[in-house]
Amino acid sequence: MMTTKKQGLWATIRRIAASDRISGLIMLGFALAGLLLANLPFTAHAFERLEEFRIAIPHTNIDMGLGHWVQDGLLTVFFLTVGLELKQELTTGSLSNPKAAAVPMLCAVGGMLVPPALFIAVISLFAHFGPGGAGELVIASSTSFSFSEMSQGWAVPTATDIAFSLAVLALFARALPGSIRAFLMTLATVDDLLAIILIAVFFSSVNAWYWFIGIAVCAVVWFFLVRMQKVPWLAVVIVGVLAWVMMFEAGIHPTLAGVLVGLLTPARERFGEKSPRAERYAEKLQPFSALLALPIFALFATGVHFESLTWALFVSPVVIAVIVALVIGKPLGIMITAWLSTHLAGLKMAKGLRVRDMFPAACACGIGFTVSFLIASLAYEDAELSAESRFGVLIASLIAAVISGILLSRQSKRFEIAQRQSSEASDQHDDADEEVETVLEDGTIAVSQMIGTKTRTK
Repeated sequence: MMTTKKQGLWATIRRIAASDRISGLIMLGFALAGLLLANLPFTAHAFERLEEFRIAIPHTNIDMGLGHWVQDGLLTVFFLTVGLELKQELTTGSLSNPKAAAVPMLCAVGGMLVPPALFIAVISLFAHFGPGGAGELVIASSTSFSFSEMSQGWAVPTATDIAFSLAVLALFARALPGSIRAFLMTLATVDDLLAIILIAVFFSSVNAWYWFIGIAVCAVVWFFLVRMQKVPWLAVVIVGVLAWVMMFEAGIHPTLAGVLVGLLTPARERFGEKSPRAERYAEKLQPFSALLALPIFALFATGVHFESLTWALFVSPVVIAVIVALVIGKPLGIMITAWLSTHLAGLKMAKGLRVRDMFPAACACGIGFTVSFLIASLAYEDAELSAESRFGVLIASLIAAVISGILLSRQSKRFEIAQRQSSEASDQHDDADEEVETVLEDGTIAVSQMIGTKTRTK
C-alpha cells in the first residue's frame, strides 16, 4: 500500500514537472519570493545570512556561501538535463536534420547578436546624455560607473529561457499549429547551446593545465560507463562529481560539467532498450531540475537587496539597457534573421507558416530568466551592478511574457476561427479529398485537410 502511494506521488510530481505552465509559474513564484525576502525589513537580514552561510569541501579550494552553492552546484542538475536533451535533439530530434531546422537555428544566432548591440547602444546614450559626468553612468543608488565597467554586462540579455517561453506558449497558444511550438523549441534549444558556449568562452578564467587532463579523464570514463549494459550508478555519480570538481578547479563554470557528461550519454537504443538512455535520464532528472534546482536558483538569483525599491531603479541605465535588449532586441534579431534566411538565402519555413506568424513566439524569446540571471552574476564583479542587472532581467522577462501572451492569445483565436471555418466547409462538401488553405486577415495561411470537396477555398 505504501509503495503504491509513493508511486502515485512520484507520478504526480513528474506530471507537474512536465507541465510547462505549472513549472513556469512555480519558478516565477520563487523568483518574486526571493525579491521580497531580500527586501522586506523583517526578513532581509535572515535571508542574507542564509545566502552567505558557508560550506567547504575539505582538502580543496572549494569554500562558498549557500547562494553560490546553489548557482554553481545545484544548477548543475539543470545543465545536465539540458545536455541530455541537447544530445537527444542532435541525434534524433529537431536538430538532427540541419536543413529542416536551418531557419530556427539561424534565428537563434540572430536573436543572440542584436541584444548585445542594443545593450551597448542604450548605455552609450546614458553615458553621453545621462545625469553623470562625461562617460559616467549613475545607477539607482547614485553610484557612478564607467562605460567600460557597465558594458561588461553585454551578454546578460543574450539567452532565452526555454522553460518560461514554452510555459507562455502553453498558456496562451492552445490552438496554434505544432509547427510554431517546434520552431520555438528548436530556436530555444540552439539558444541554450550558444549560451553554454558563451559562458565557457567569456566567463571562465583558465587555471592550471593539469585540471583539464582530469576533465578529459572523467569524460572518457563517463563515456564508457554509460554505455555498459548494466550501468554502475555509484561509479557514474562519483565520476560526475569529480568532473564538477575538475571544472571548478580549472576555472570553468562548474555547471558546464553537466552539459559535458550529458552530451556524452548515448541517444540511441542499446541492448534492446525501448528508448534511448539520454531521453530516459532527462525524463528522470526533469522533476529535480524543474521543481528543485530552478526554483531555488530563482529564489537566490532574484534575492538581491536594494537600499530602497524606488522608481529610480526602473530608470537605471543597466536596467533600461537589459529591458530594451531583451524585449526589443530578441524579437528584432529573430525576425530580421527569419526574413533574410527565407527571402535572400532561399530557406523555407514550415508549411503553412510565414515569417510574420513567428512574431508572437519571437516576443516570448525575450524571456531571459535562468541563464540571464547566471550570466548577470558572472559578468559583474560589483554587487550593485549585478543586482540591478538581475532586476532588469526579471522586469524584462515579465514584460516579454505579457506582450507575447497577448499576441499569442490573439493569434491562437485567429487560427481557431480558421479551423472552425474549415470544419464547417468540410461538412458541406463530401465528394473528394482536398487540402484547404484558409487565408486570415493578416495574411497567415491556416492549412487543414478537407474530406469531400473539389474546390479550394481561399
